[in-house]
Amino acid sequence: MPHPLLDAAATGGLFVGRAWNPAADGPSIVTIRDQQVIDITSKEAATVSALLERSDLVAFVRSAKGKSLGTLEEIAANSTGKPDASRPYLLAPVDLQAVKACGVTFAQSMIERVIEEKAAGNPDRAAAIRERVSTLIGGSLNNLKAGSSEAAKVKQALIEEGMWSQYLEVGIGPDAEVFTKAPVLSSVGWGADVGLHPVSTWNNPEPEIVLAVNSRGEIRGAALGNDVNLRDVEGRSALLLGKAKDNNASCAIGPFIRLLDESFDLDAVRSAELDLKVTGEDGFVLHGKSSMSKISRDPTDLVRQTCGAHHQYPDGFMLFLGTLFAPTQDRDAPNQGFTHKIGDVVEISSAGLGALVNTVRRSDDCPPWTFGISALMSNLAKRGLL
Repeated sequence: MPHPLLDAAATGGLFVGRAWNPAADGPSIVTIRDQQVIDITSKEAATVSALLERSDLVAFVRSAKGKSLGTLEEIAANSTGKPDASRPYLLAPVDLQAVKACGVTFAQSMIERVIEEKAAGNPDRAAAIRERVSTLIGGSLNNLKAGSSEAAKVKQALIEEGMWSQYLEVGIGPDAEVFTKAPVLSSVGWGADVGLHPVSTWNNPEPEIVLAVNSRGEIRGAALGNDVNLRDVEGRSALLLGKAKDNNASCAIGPFIRLLDESFDLDAVRSAELDLKVTGEDGFVLHGKSSMSKISRDPTDLVRQTCGAHHQYPDGFMLFLGTLFAPTQDRDAPNQGFTHKIGDVVEISSAGLGALVNTVRRSDDCPPWTFGISALMSNLAKRGLL
């Protein structure tokens, strides 16, 4: 039976990721074979970034020789909280790639961004604004495609009712919102703590598919991601997006990248269903979903808007595709909606990709980020991999 990290639908899938290898005092590229975590790091592919550049990627990973670092169960058991650094543990399956994210890619969740802005980050005002917007547009957001004439009509209707918002432009206009989610090598993986900036009192998880794209703009695989979001900070001003999105441990990706092959293609990404479960120490449980079939922009369009003649990524990039999930369920008081509490366990799962599980802490209480690009290059050089 597959480990819960990898659901039954993923049996037979081809996965790559990263694990801390104490014997090398650094990260190793790994794949999964018979529930064993196999180190396939080599001069031919010393980083995940370099691996995804290979034209023979699938064949290379399948045939690569390697050594087991332990069973998936053993390594997962050491990957939560504060791992024992003397034993292997899971890392985010991304290294030198830029970590980019697309916002407001689902027309339905766009409304929540409009509400955040109109409420100026104040959850007390959100319920009344939500009711007004729902009355204005009803079900007109169903299957709405960004940039279409129908989208332009919805945008105009909201503007005429005094509900103009910058989120309308990127949500249903021709140009996608693409921003930098996290610095290179700062993402956390399965089992790690995820961080909330201590100034935030209104925040939420964002369950998303994350594409692994190489320097040529080729989509090589997909993973799960949590684009941890501070609703109050971004709601005060869209210019605070960096503070709302990029904090210590605020980007989780994992558990592994599933490579595109004959068993898993881009259409599987387009039809993916994501389930979200948040379990609080107070007994509160939140269930949410995100359906990729309802995205307003095709993943290939989002990749084209991210890279090309206008912008290159020589080490490739990871691209969060956005979420349909809108956290409107009340947690503490009526009309206050949802916000995280310290200790919440967030589980994001999708058939074929497994589950990404993290625990919520304050960013300043999460392990500090210390292993950056210079540390990686120094480690690889010492190992004779450069």
